[in-house]
Amino acid sequence: MLDVLIIGAGLSGIGAARHLQKLCPDKRWRIWEARAAIGGTWDIFRYPGVRSDSDMHTLGYAFKPWHGTQAMADGPSILQYIREAAEETGVLQQIDFEHRVISADWSTAQACWRVTAQLADRSTHTQETRFLYMCGGYYSYAQGHHPHFDGQDNFKGVLVHPQFWPQALSYADKRVVVIGSGATAVTIVPAMANDAAHVTMLQRSPSYVVTRPAQDTLGVWLDRFLPFDLGYRFVRWRNILQGMVYFQLARRKPLFFKQYLISMVKKALGRDYDVATHFTPHYAPWDQRVCAVPDGDLFKQIRQGKASVETGQIARFETNGILLQDGRFLPADIVVVATGLQLNVLADVAIHVDGKPFLAGDALAYKGMMLSGLPNVFVAFGYTNASWTLKADLTASYVCRLFKYMDKRGYRFVSPQHDPAQTTQAFLDFTSGYVQRASAMLPKQGAASPWRVHQNYVMDVLALRFGGFEDGVLRFN
Repeated sequence: MLDVLIIGAGLSGIGAARHLQKLCPDKRWRIWEARAAIGGTWDIFRYPGVRSDSDMHTLGYAFKPWHGTQAMADGPSILQYIREAAEETGVLQQIDFEHRVISADWSTAQACWRVTAQLADRSTHTQETRFLYMCGGYYSYAQGHHPHFDGQDNFKGVLVHPQFWPQALSYADKRVVVIGSGATAVTIVPAMANDAAHVTMLQRSPSYVVTRPAQDTLGVWLDRFLPFDLGYRFVRWRNILQGMVYFQLARRKPLFFKQYLISMVKKALGRDYDVATHFTPHYAPWDQRVCAVPDGDLFKQIRQGKASVETGQIARFETNGILLQDGRFLPADIVVVATGLQLNVLADVAIHVDGKPFLAGDALAYKGMMLSGLPNVFVAFGYTNASWTLKADLTASYVCRLFKYMDKRGYRFVSPQHDPAQTTQAFLDFTSGYVQRASAMLPKQGAASPWRVHQNYVMDVLALRFGGFEDGVLRFN
């Protein structure tokens, strides 16, 4: 019997294990990872230019300062950072690889979970644990969102999805069309443009794209004169507060903030570029995620003629390119379908509570980290307007505090319970397509704390680091 079984050995899972090591050294825990390697997102995605669109002072762990000079680090550097975090304290030895969890069954009588994983040889392994800690992320590793386009089977070139990038793919001197306008597309386009004959970003509608410095000059300067941890924490908090100010400004003064973002694009591309068509979204800032490009690399490639943007609807694929509904034709040797992720909930694990199926879509999220009616389960879920790790770190420290509270009082399990009359709303206040497609399966949130999912780090610090547990919502047994 384990005390805690962590599902997933990515950024969240390794962080959760490190917190348990330090704060709850008496707990017995292991990590089950579906794949044969750690790193999650940062090991899966191998497309050209893969990087974070969050700064590493906030995407990095609170307990492990980022030593790189890149503010927006590339994927291999982030993967190495996660590996170091797993290796330096022995977490790596506590990971069972190729353990894809397929079911979890809770027994109130026994106060434990019975978790079953499928192994690489198709056999199964079952483990009993008091607590489940879900750190498997929010999207399917098995498939991305890939809409079907008329005539795509007739295309004679290469059709590829970023989530499953073929490492042997050569795009030197090739004509490339990247379908999409989100974070993945604005990363791939400038990276491929270095070697391709030309890269076109084809979008149905524009996204907000902002330039951010590739290197944090203040952070580099502070590292020269201050003890490293002190400089790291100063820049970390500066970036947190700056991000919160920008987000609140965008929400409270959306027209002003929109004009501010668009003005930066105009400055980057020049007065003759059609910014109104290609870089002026029809929605307000942060209704969808704002895309960041380091040192304006996307804009530089557009100015140099190595890349371009086309806005329009696809009519059909031809053998050698894509025909748009307005008659324009985009020749292509390679088409990259950067059309987004396919969200999932609780890592697609079939969950039963005392024999009854548990449906996340019927539950409310408690403090963004537990679900109503689901005993002894914690979920690592990050922010949409800030770095994922900020909330994952807070969740892990809260879980450890809760363990100590329960041990002191002899409690065996805990479950948040909501009033059925509670007013509910969407879990994510986002209009992005990948969120809307998954809205029915996502849990809901309430109108007020603790059921309100705050996209605000300072509010969560107060609630998760210092808030009490006897709030009338958490039920202990």
